[in-house]
Amino acid sequence: MSVRLKLTLSYAACLMFAGVMLLVAVWVFLLRYVPDRVLIIPGSATFVDGVFPIRSELLRVFAPRAFVLMVILLLFGLVGGWFLAGRMLRPLDRITAATRLASSGSLSHRIQLTGRNDEIRELADAVDGMLGRLEAHVAEQQRFAANASHELRTPLAITQTLLDVARKDPHRDTHDLDDRLRAMNTRAIDLTEALLLLARADQRSFTRQPVDLSLAAEEATETLYPFAAQHGVGIEVSAGTAITVGSSTLLLQLATNLVDNAIVHNLAEHGTVWVTTSAHAGTVSLLVENTGDKLSPELVSTLTEPFQRGALRTHTDHPGLGLGLAIVKSITQAHDGTLTLTPRLTGGLQVKVELPAAPPASPTG
Repeated sequence: MSVRLKLTLSYAACLMFAGVMLLVAVWVFLLRYVPDRVLIIPGSATFVDGVFPIRSELLRVFAPRAFVLMVILLLFGLVGGWFLAGRMLRPLDRITAATRLASSGSLSHRIQLTGRNDEIRELADAVDGMLGRLEAHVAEQQRFAANASHELRTPLAITQTLLDVARKDPHRDTHDLDDRLRAMNTRAIDLTEALLLLARADQRSFTRQPVDLSLAAEEATETLYPFAAQHGVGIEVSAGTAITVGSSTLLLQLATNLVDNAIVHNLAEHGTVWVTTSAHAGTVSLLVENTGDKLSPELVSTLTEPFQRGALRTHTDHPGLGLGLAIVKSITQAHDGTLTLTPRLTGGLQVKVELPAAPPASPTG
C-alpha cells in the first residue's frame, strides 16, 4: 500500500468513526429518552390499542437514513482523503525527484520549496542544504585531485628531464645530477606523506586519547627552533595546560604545521612567532601568531585550501608543499574543532584552533 492510500483510508476511517460517535450520541442523549408509546386520540391515522409506538417508529425512520449518511461519509472520506493526501504528499515527490537526481550525479538541483514553514518545508530546506554541502565537497575534492595530480607530476617530470639530459650528455657532472634527483625525490616523498596524512585525518581513522596541547606545542617549537634561528625568527611560548581528546600524533602534526607556517611566512629579518595554549569552559585552544606583511581578508580566506602556498607572504627559500594549513584544517575538523584565521592589524597572521576539552576524570574509589 502506498502512503497516499494509507492516508486516504486513515482519513475515511476517522470520518466514519466520527459519524458513528455522532449517531451514538444521538441515541444516548436523545432517542433513549423518547417514551416507547404515547396515548393518542381515537380516529387518528395510526392507532394501536389507544397508543402510538413512537420509539419504534423513530428507529424505523431513522435507521435507513443513518445508513445512507454513513455511506455518504465513507465516500466523502475516501474522495476527500485521496485529494488531501495527494496535496500533502506533493512536496515529497519534489524531494524524491531531487534525491534521485543527486544519486545520478547531478548535485546542482535544488527543491526550493515555498509555502508555510512546516515540517515538510524544513525537510526540503535540510535536503537543499545537504545538496549544497555535497556539491561544494565534491567540487573541492575534484580540485584537490587535480592539484594533487599536478603537484605529483611536477617532480616526476623534472626527474625524467634530468635523466634524459644525463643520457644525452654522459660527461655531465654526476654529483649535481645526484643532488637534484635527491631533491626531487625528497619532495615527491614529502608530498605523498602529506597527502596520506590529509586522507588519514579526513577519515578520522585514529585512536582517541587525552592529549595536552601545551606539550604538543612545546615539542613542535623545540623541534623547529634551529629552523627558526636559521631564518632569524624568534619564538615565544606561553603554554598553559590544555587537555583535549584525540590523536597525539595528529595534534603534534597540527602544532608543527602551524609553527612551521608561521616561521616560513614571516618577515625577512627579526620576525617573531607567538605560541599560546589555554583552557576555557568546555574548550581548549592553540593560538599561533606571527609577524609579516599585511594580509587581506580575501587572501586569508584561501589559505586553508590545498596547494595555496601564499607565495607573496614567503620570505625564505622554503617554498613548502601548500598543504600545511589544509592539513591543520582537516585535523581540526577530525577532532570536532574550529579553525579561525585572522590577519593581524600590524601585519602577519593569527591562527586559532579550538577543540573540545577532555571530560573531567571520574574519581576513583
